[in-house]
Amino acid sequence: MKRFGFLFLGMLLFLAGALRDAGDQWIAGTQLPLILTETSTEVRDRNGALLRAYPVGTGIWRLAPGKVDPSFTAMLIRYEDKRFYSHSGVDGWALLRAVRQAIWNGRPVSGGSTLTMQVARLLEDGTTGRWAGKLRQMRVACALERRLSKDDILRLYLTHAPYGGNLEGVRAATVAWFGKEPHRLTPAQSALLVALPQRPEGRRPDRYPDQALAARDRVLHRMQKHNVLDGAEARAALSEPIPDAQRPFPQLAPHLADRVRLEQPEKATHVLTLDADLQRKVEGLVARASTAAGPQVSGALVVADHQTGEILASVGSPAYQSARQGFVDMTQAVRSPGSTLKPLIYGLGFDQGMIHPETLIHDGPVMFGRYAPRNFDGEFRGDVRVRDALQMSLNIPVVRLTNELGAARLVATLKQGGADPKLPSGVPGLAIALGGVGLNLQDLVQLYAGLANAGQGLNLHHRAGQSSIPVGRMISDVAAWHVSDILRGLAPPSGAQAHVLAYKTGTSYGHRDAWAIGYDGRHVIGVWLGRADGTPVPGAFGGDLAAPVLFEAFGRLKPDFDPLPAPPAATLILGAAELPLPLRRFRPRSAAFEAAQDAPQLLFPPDGARLALGMDPVMLKVRGGVAPFMVLTDGAAVATGLYQREFEVPNPGAGFSTFVVVDTAGRSDRVAVRLED
Repeated sequence: MKRFGFLFLGMLLFLAGALRDAGDQWIAGTQLPLILTETSTEVRDRNGALLRAYPVGTGIWRLAPGKVDPSFTAMLIRYEDKRFYSHSGVDGWALLRAVRQAIWNGRPVSGGSTLTMQVARLLEDGTTGRWAGKLRQMRVACALERRLSKDDILRLYLTHAPYGGNLEGVRAATVAWFGKEPHRLTPAQSALLVALPQRPEGRRPDRYPDQALAARDRVLHRMQKHNVLDGAEARAALSEPIPDAQRPFPQLAPHLADRVRLEQPEKATHVLTLDADLQRKVEGLVARASTAAGPQVSGALVVADHQTGEILASVGSPAYQSARQGFVDMTQAVRSPGSTLKPLIYGLGFDQGMIHPETLIHDGPVMFGRYAPRNFDGEFRGDVRVRDALQMSLNIPVVRLTNELGAARLVATLKQGGADPKLPSGVPGLAIALGGVGLNLQDLVQLYAGLANAGQGLNLHHRAGQSSIPVGRMISDVAAWHVSDILRGLAPPSGAQAHVLAYKTGTSYGHRDAWAIGYDGRHVIGVWLGRADGTPVPGAFGGDLAAPVLFEAFGRLKPDFDPLPAPPAATLILGAAELPLPLRRFRPRSAAFEAAQDAPQLLFPPDGARLALGMDPVMLKVRGGVAPFMVLTDGAAVATGLYQREFEVPNPGAGFSTFVVVDTAGRSDRVAVRLED
């Protein structure tokens, strides 16, 4: 009998071992579902804040969990699977409890699923109620436990757990329901997140607030019962309201986010140099300014640190929608820069020794072949200082200077500064000085960053971890300081602080583009306003529309301006009278063969005229020059000390005669005429 007992026990042990071996083989042969599922591509700011995320599949928000509040995971494990870290995928005690409760109550009361089994169901999108489905979950759960760590399995749950609608994963849930990342949650928020996956649609707080509240409170009561929460924590959590609506996912810097995703589509996370708080502030500013500017007016803005080359904010339009053609990224759109290139032209002139800020330059009618530039207001101001010509944004003086420098030199300097100019005809002409070239807003901000950086160009960048690569030097540090000093003296918009920002405005031909770009000792900001389709905005001027936005953007960036740098040691800071003679007045290279621009000019009689005067005196009319004047007729002085611009001189008689007028500086003009009786 004893022998039979030992034999029976041996058979039982053999059978148990065989079943275990068969079970091992059964689990080992399990074909696991795909574990590396797709998560939403994310674009984050310099501090890790979410700027924008892209849904996966058919519009599912599934964010990688990232850092999760440990109190939430502790609450989740205690409520859902308290033996999570000790079982091998299936909790036999939990299954026995679930069967016993179902028999006693005549219906299922609690589930026996472990977190690992729930992961298996989520990965395969399987059922929970059918025995075949439950058995499959057990098999996959055991296989997962053999191949993954507990932390890996928990991470899969935190990635795939459903939280209502198209939300999957705890991080998508916290962003949508609480507007925050999951690394710091209140007990009430954690409890709601524990309860939601059990019935994600039936407990949605925006649709079924009573069911959501009751489920959350059950979790809180159990956590208090098991000493996960003390009484005070539980009472405070029970009084906390639940969210009543889903929050939209962040969509900050959407145009730049689209660009970086297109540049590197294989990356799951893109970290940018932008600052989310600043981005949010300036997006609101551009939206308000565009609306105030009129129907269909768009706007764009770029903020950069000109010491590091980092782009801190980039606004491509007032809103990322079809209204105002908001899907068009106007930071990249090629437009006419208007007068914004003038500072760089004067900087080149300083470097070439042609001018100084106190040099006089003539603002008067001029022709370059068939090109006759005009000032914006159609007026002429005569001799003006270079400083005033730039601050008043006069057109004629800067075209004169460009003619001497050569338009090709300006284009080369733009490229040295990292810009990509687009020439309408392929050949640079003098009109480039007034905006006859295509540039985008980021190009212009980059050029002004170079001016602010003592004339040394640098590449602006938007990806975190990159360093700014210096490009070519545009102008010398001395020339850059002169430009900054002049632009700092430009009158600011009403109510704005003066002499703290070096800035320039611009308006393109036909009022299509309004610009304002400026910098202080640390940052540079560029603003554009106009219509995305290039149609005119009547009455739009850079000084009126864009300049106030520029100064307000600096106010949103920081409380105080960073001071502009001191002049380099080699800077020549002199008054006009102290300048070397060649720098006192700008004269083109051909000036040695031409009359001085302000020399006296005999307007009447015209040269070569035939005059029938009899014995009447001859009337002369003079323009320019400095009184008093002297008149010579056929080489003999006939009048001196003349202060008028119109006067009579004696008639020399019939025949050919030459009249010469000489001013007090010794400059002269002459005409030859034929007098007839």
